[in-house]
Amino acid sequence: MRQSQLFTKTRKEAPKDEVAKNAQLLIRAGYIYKEMAGVYAYMPLGLRVMNNIIRVIREEMDAIGGQEIFLTALQDKKVWEKTGRWSESVLDIWFKSELKNGSQVGLGITHEEPVTNLMRDYIHSYRDLPRYAYQFQTKFRNEERAKSGIMRSREFIMKDLYSFSKDQKEHDVFYEKAKQAYVKIFQRLGLGERTYVTFASGGSFSKYSHEFQTVTDAGEDLVYVHEGKKIAVNKEVLTDEVLKDLGVKREDLVEKKAVEVGNIFSLGTKFSDAYELCFVSEDGTKKPVIMGSYGIGPGRVMGTIVETLSDANGIVWPEEVAPFRLHLVSLGKPGSDAEKAAVDLYSELSKLGVEVLFDDRDLRPGEKFADSDLIGIPLRAVISDKTLAMGGALELKERKTGAVSMVTKEELKNRLMR
Repeated sequence: MRQSQLFTKTRKEAPKDEVAKNAQLLIRAGYIYKEMAGVYAYMPLGLRVMNNIIRVIREEMDAIGGQEIFLTALQDKKVWEKTGRWSESVLDIWFKSELKNGSQVGLGITHEEPVTNLMRDYIHSYRDLPRYAYQFQTKFRNEERAKSGIMRSREFIMKDLYSFSKDQKEHDVFYEKAKQAYVKIFQRLGLGERTYVTFASGGSFSKYSHEFQTVTDAGEDLVYVHEGKKIAVNKEVLTDEVLKDLGVKREDLVEKKAVEVGNIFSLGTKFSDAYELCFVSEDGTKKPVIMGSYGIGPGRVMGTIVETLSDANGIVWPEEVAPFRLHLVSLGKPGSDAEKAAVDLYSELSKLGVEVLFDDRDLRPGEKFADSDLIGIPLRAVISDKTLAMGGALELKERKTGAVSMVTKEELKNRLMR
């Protein structure tokens, strides 16, 4: 993409009513547009980042046997009444509306109910199990507070996977696979060092559920971290019994603020009982399906990356999620040899399939460098009259470390093609 053709522009200041760092930087860099409190549109750069995060999650869900679906955002009142969760006294964050025939509908806040209801058409025998269905779907939640940018919004994309198993043993095996897949996802997304498998309440279904908490001052949760075991305990379940179960001592835990970027739950038969989702076992008896749910919010992950990995100059994207592999900056005047060399290199890299943001704008070097730091692409290559005079070399800068080196065009290509 040529930066001169990018319709979004960088900004020196964020909107005065925006207090979250992630939203401030993402708005200033042109990644998102604030429609209203808790509601954001994703611009070309932001959508590329979102799609990269989704790609990583999708690859790891497919690797453990997930089958992707796409459920409806409009929800039938009758489906939700079976579990009681249509009631405002149970769930008070619904957005509800009426159809012209007078019947009520809601905008989906989660999808346990509809996916369980749907699976009654597809699960009848033990031969139909296990099954793992997941989606990337827009959720709508009428949150009272929406002050954390894209980390807590009223409209957002959620990856939700639902597992359907014959018995507890089969469920437990998959639950552990999902847990390890989540660990791998956050490692690939650049949050592995800061993200802890966190023990939380399992409700009435199991002793524990597991949250994935990323340590950041922007977090709303308090967790107690054991660095040696790379685990944490949510403040809500920090008891002597839990410490004994985990084999840790209270004095070995450090209190930290964190944001929940993912969670996994055992659901038992709560939903399958409500919808009579059963199967005929090998011995001919009828049994309820054992379920689990597994969620990650790609937008919340994106905001968390910005909160934790940015610096004083702007965003610092990990390679897996960056909108482009390279930010190519031309400092040549129109018609100069430097400009021609930059255009030629951009064309060559594009033909090789390398995703490049080419800053071909007629601006001062300082403005271009400031924008480059704000946008946060991992590598920046600069072509100028000065670099051409050095035998055609390029000035290569790593956004994360600030390290600068002079490389040839071929050395750059080799690095980008790894």
